[in-house]
Amino acid sequence: MNIRLMSVKDYDKVNQLWKSTEGMGMRSLDDSIEGIEKFIKRNPKTNFVAQVENIIVGVILCGHDGRRGYIYHTAVKTDYRGRGIGRALVDNVINALKKEEINKVALVVFSSNDLGNKFWQSLGFSRRSDLIYRNLIINEKNI
Repeated sequence: MNIRLMSVKDYDKVNQLWKSTEGMGMRSLDDSIEGIEKFIKRNPKTNFVAQVENIIVGVILCGHDGRRGYIYHTAVKTDYRGRGIGRALVDNVINALKKEEINKVALVVFSSNDLGNKFWQSLGFSRRSDLIYRNLIINEKNI
């Protein structure tokens, strides 16, 4: 397995992986090729793909605002799960954030995504019961 920085050239294969991953929430604008290209340009050192024999089998997006890191759209192909690929992707993100002197990372998981929630808990990500996640749609086209 090879883990490397994600490029916008990976978009089609990564997007296929996201769309085939149960529990993944996608947005029409944010997750379009243009949206992902903008995200990668803003966060060039914190997005990774895992490859096995030139096949993308895992992906993790991560960005930061200079203070906190935020993980998005982590996925591993179903038939490659249980091999440590997800953990390796997260380790790469954590190391990249440390290099950028970011001290805390957060993520959002759908409450109905049992597999995702178990994965993040197994890596030590705690569930916050003191927060309420709020959302405001600014662009109605971003469905």
